[in-house]
Amino acid sequence: MELIVNGKKEYVLSKQILRSGTSIGANVDEAIGGQSKADFISKLAIAYKEARQTSYYTPT
Repeated sequence: MELIVNGKKEYVLSKQILRSGTSIGANVDEAIGGQSKADFISKLAIAYKEARQTSYYTPT
């Protein structure tokens, strides 16, 4: 039973890394197409947060 629980935790973490890691580029692309300087900064800040989150979940 412990293997199943540990496997599930790894699956959940890997999905989170995949989601946050792949959204970085999408958010940067959205920032480039921003409607204003404030919109650009806001979207780039979101990309930065996603990068920090990915880094947090990635084992070193």
